[in-house]
Amino acid sequence: MTTERISPEFTYSSHFVNVLGSKMHYIEQGHGDPILFLHGIPTSSYLWRNIIPYLAPLARCIAADLIGMGQSDKPNIEYTIADHIRYMDKFIESLQLKNITLVMHGWGSIIGLDYAMRHEKNCKALVFYEAFLRPLNGNPVSLPFQEQLGELEDMTEAADVAANPTNFIEQIIAQGVMRPLTKIELNYYRAPFQTAGSAKPLQQYLNELTDEHGKAAIDKVIAHYSKKLTQSKLPKLMLYSVPGFITTIATALWARDHLPNLTIVDIGEELHYAQESHPQLMGESISAWLQALV
Repeated sequence: MTTERISPEFTYSSHFVNVLGSKMHYIEQGHGDPILFLHGIPTSSYLWRNIIPYLAPLARCIAADLIGMGQSDKPNIEYTIADHIRYMDKFIESLQLKNITLVMHGWGSIIGLDYAMRHEKNCKALVFYEAFLRPLNGNPVSLPFQEQLGELEDMTEAADVAANPTNFIEQIIAQGVMRPLTKIELNYYRAPFQTAGSAKPLQQYLNELTDEHGKAAIDKVIAHYSKKLTQSKLPKLMLYSVPGFITTIATALWARDHLPNLTIVDIGEELHYAQESHPQLMGESISAWLQALV
């Protein structure tokens, strides 16, 4: 059990920007060069609530809700990874973000790392935790992740997600964090998926993660930026927890051996959501690393 003080409250003011005809939601705190936080699925900018205070004294911290997630609109699109990438490209362009430090988690790492390797000159540094650094096929994944993939395949076949999105969210998050979340915290994660049709982004995520054609499309994106990452001189911080979920020991060793200008920091015992169990350690680790770059 963590001894950190973890607040369930989400006290940030909401901001919205028009992106491709839809509103994307974000929170913001601090001034200076931007730090852009990208969450995974099924979370939102709420995931970063207890980490931003450690970084706001250093920079302009912006945590976005992916399109269809959090308080962002749910346009009539497929919500493929290509859609998420397209909307995030335009989000960055609309806010005129320059010299960006990207802080990425889970599915958000695919979006962010793809952006960084296509716009390297607009990026200052890369921070990632539980990130997709190598293609899914042919590379080892953890036993908990294997087990969850099997359960997700069953959900996809039974169409359980569309019928019970909040049950899906509770299950996914519970399997990825080693402390029980409070009712308040779970309500924030449930909130975007209360209306009919609101689970479409979740369903597409499952399709891409479990379907062979979907995985092939995802792997193509990952393989493209993974190769470029091995040649990129951008400063990189890899946050690593044990036992981890996406990031196995084999992946950490691969990163150590293949990614230039990389620092690896152990942030304690956790599966997939250290933001919910070790936000202070996570925030202080990123802050100290960023200050050492100056």
